[in-house]
Amino acid sequence: MKRPLAFAGMIAFFISAAGRTDAAPGGATTAIVGATVFDSTGAAPYRATVLIQGDRIVAVGTNVKVPSRAKIIDASGEALVPGFYDLHTHWTASGDPGVTPAIANAYVSTGVTTSNDFNSSPEAFAARRKWLASLAIAPHVNLCGRLSTPGGHGADWADTATTKMIVTPQSARDGVDQIVPYKPDCLGEVMVDGWRYGLSPDDTSMNEDALVALVDEAHKYDIPVLTHILRTQKAVEAGHAKVDVIAHALQDLPLTDEQVEAIKKGGDYFAPTLAVYDPDKPGRRAQAGTDAARRARANANWSNAVSNTKKLYDAGVPIAAGTDGGMPGTPHGKSSLREMELLVQAGLSPSAALIAATANSARIMRQLADRGTIEPGKRADIVLIKGAPWTNIADVEKTDRVFIDGKLVFGPGAPPLNAITPMPAIAVAPLVADFERADGRTSLDTLVVTEPDGGIERSIEVIDTVARENSGHALSMMGKMAIKPDAQIAVVLPLTKGSIQPADLRKYKGIKLDLRGDGPYEVELNTLSGTYSATIIGSAKWHTVDVPFADLKKQKGRAEFATTGWTGDDVTEIEIKAVRKGGEKAWLLLDNVGFY
Repeated sequence: MKRPLAFAGMIAFFISAAGRTDAAPGGATTAIVGATVFDSTGAAPYRATVLIQGDRIVAVGTNVKVPSRAKIIDASGEALVPGFYDLHTHWTASGDPGVTPAIANAYVSTGVTTSNDFNSSPEAFAARRKWLASLAIAPHVNLCGRLSTPGGHGADWADTATTKMIVTPQSARDGVDQIVPYKPDCLGEVMVDGWRYGLSPDDTSMNEDALVALVDEAHKYDIPVLTHILRTQKAVEAGHAKVDVIAHALQDLPLTDEQVEAIKKGGDYFAPTLAVYDPDKPGRRAQAGTDAARRARANANWSNAVSNTKKLYDAGVPIAAGTDGGMPGTPHGKSSLREMELLVQAGLSPSAALIAATANSARIMRQLADRGTIEPGKRADIVLIKGAPWTNIADVEKTDRVFIDGKLVFGPGAPPLNAITPMPAIAVAPLVADFERADGRTSLDTLVVTEPDGGIERSIEVIDTVARENSGHALSMMGKMAIKPDAQIAVVLPLTKGSIQPADLRKYKGIKLDLRGDGPYEVELNTLSGTYSATIIGSAKWHTVDVPFADLKKQKGRAEFATTGWTGDDVTEIEIKAVRKGGEKAWLLLDNVGFY
């Protein structure tokens, strides 16, 4: 039984923590009484009072004196557990749900108080942090940089500003160093493995020497490295490299004892993300199709995933919790709870699954000193559950109340969840880019990025700033189209950093730009409610093109925020696109892009 800690005994703790502004007492006082506490320290569940002051737990025990000013929550018959982590999520517009306020609601309402987001470009980190801070409620979100190989997993949709492409140890170190100025909370996904489950053509994979250099460089900055790995041998290489987390279930073959030892020796944690591979989730079985060989391969993959998870757990490899939330059929929040259930199905005890989703995940993110267990001095990220999930893991779905930073954010007495609205739009200057900055950024101080078509087979695109004939500079875009329908290359000019906060263009009438080129192009405004496009024509000589907003036509595709039509106050990017036949080349010179 855990020895109770008296409230008076915490005075010395706060005196010693006086230098830590996040640990000092202050703010509202709440006492949760009568709950059975599963504190994730390894102790057996015990009945106790938990006292919260401000954002911190200040006392836990059976004899805690409750101050008269405290708000008392009677939690008799309920379980009190640390807030859950999800180490592997994608806050993407194609997820379920697909916009930041709704995703935050989904996590908070299921007791997930910390989430790692692998979807954002580093250029978007500052704006994403600003938006999250402005929400009424939100989990803590760790924003993580991405690295892959040319033609690797994750390089099949992203630009090089979002996913750094590396091959050698030197480029691996350089890729890490390019991300560090954006203050990433982790590097993840690091796309080590290009295996496509034996069901699709493989992507490229990362060499072990590059991975070793990448991890070494990241650890110089104390940045944890979380990887995308599916094959047992690549997991061994991750062990050699001493990565922090091997993410995704190992599915190609059963692990050998020697492979398990290599992973264990490397100090790796394992987050199998079983939820994304769950054969019972909607649509999962249909992905393998009706071909008998493909179905057999898919069934073998799942069998290996489950048995390899159990083998690593039995060997003492620490298990952490992630889901790949945001991927098809893997909804935010609900999948985090499902992951714990699947860990138990794989052979973990319910207590071990709870620790995987709390203390283990906090430890690997270098955050255990702050949260992940219910102990005095820790951040009050905690969840009340109507049940006993250490006995029946399915009880994690019976969320009653959720506290983040000591504040009740979900459950009886909590404020409403976030309204599903975008960040407020901001005004932007009429000149977007004249390509005269030495650092290559736009006149709005945003990063110019490329947008070739997605998929394993991608068009090749190069952009650069070049001297213009008479004076100044222009942007050059050149490319060769992949052999596929609707092949394209494109240049994207964000109107705000990272294309997160929308721009208000209602005082303008249209787009103006200088152009030379080899044929038709699409000029598009990407907005939170969809894409609006018009065709323009390039020629051998420079000419100025005006595109009235009234000429832009709405394109098919998913909108982040639905509207009845063009509003002009939710625009994020200008995109100029060349669509050509497979194998053809395209070129474009662009200058003085803006609004009139």
